[in-house]
Amino acid sequence: MLFPYSYVPHQMERMQEFIDFIFYEVWCDAPDSGPYSIDLFDGNTELRDLIVSFHYSEAKGAYFFNGQVERIYSCFAVLTPTQIDQLQQWYQANNDIEKVCANDPATHIARYADILVVHQELGEQLAVFFKGLYSQQLIGLAALRQKIGDIDEHYKAFMGANKTGKCPFCGIADMQGVYHSTREAYDHYLPKGLYPFNSINFRNLVPACHHCNSSYKTSKDPAYMPKDPAGSTDRRKVFYPYANPAHNIEVTIEFNKPDVDHLAPDDIQISFGPPALNEEIETWKDVYGIEERYRGKLLDGDGKAWLAEVLDEWRWKDDSAGKEGRGPDEYLRDLDRHTTKSPFTGTNFLKKAFLDGCQKVGLFDE
Repeated sequence: MLFPYSYVPHQMERMQEFIDFIFYEVWCDAPDSGPYSIDLFDGNTELRDLIVSFHYSEAKGAYFFNGQVERIYSCFAVLTPTQIDQLQQWYQANNDIEKVCANDPATHIARYADILVVHQELGEQLAVFFKGLYSQQLIGLAALRQKIGDIDEHYKAFMGANKTGKCPFCGIADMQGVYHSTREAYDHYLPKGLYPFNSINFRNLVPACHHCNSSYKTSKDPAYMPKDPAGSTDRRKVFYPYANPAHNIEVTIEFNKPDVDHLAPDDIQISFGPPALNEEIETWKDVYGIEERYRGKLLDGDGKAWLAEVLDEWRWKDDSAGKEGRGPDEYLRDLDRHTTKSPFTGTNFLKKAFLDGCQKVGLFDE
């Protein structure tokens, strides 16, 4: 991840607060609370009102929500205290996204496969509930929007505070901002198809460009090494999307030969730093196909255009005004200044790395 987002608090976070109450105060108390009833929600007036409203609604989302809450309550009712304690630990861990990203050894996360071992029906019902929780048929319900607001409003506020204009996962794709009538999708950083409990946690919801979200990351699990997705037990560090302070990724490009007009992907060597972030960088490269995409951008025309720009500036001359063009050293000094100030404007971070590589192989020698 080239740069982190700034987290933007919003009314939408109340949905996770409702789920927290349901999990801890309703489901986990099920063995001692008797039959399921509306009285179980007395400790949260707004949630209780919502449950009542959904009870009288004919909308599919309302029926889904209330029905799953009750079914899961029945599953919890037969669990032992030890099993419930384990589920509470998993719930807390899965929602501490920052510690998950840091691969904190004390944070023991759970995937659906882990819960199925404890109680198969519970695992199946939790999967139905949390995979369906982040859906337009539910969060689009008028009764719920009155409580938590609208996700499009959240996106506007979010992009109003994060104005880089580029996808932080690749740095090369534009992001739709506050002046667009549509928006980018929110990526479930820990995929909702693999992880319970956090599908509506906005620390786990991250706007990403279509290519990063739908073409490369898809359902990859950033928290585990890319072996068998269902059985991998090797954890890894991954960039936290809302890290503070921000990190700075260094990009270096070198060529195996000076013939830039006839480069193949294997002729371009891309290195990333700093070394202190090596594990996070390796995960980022794997999940988002970074090296393939950067090589493709350089070889599909941008690299040649950048090189031509330097050479044209060098050769340019205005005899009528007595002006000579800028030499490569001057051009690169200007580009270095622009990159320091605005690394992602015009993909400066990649442009500079590419042209520095061209200089190293002598393409700007007199």
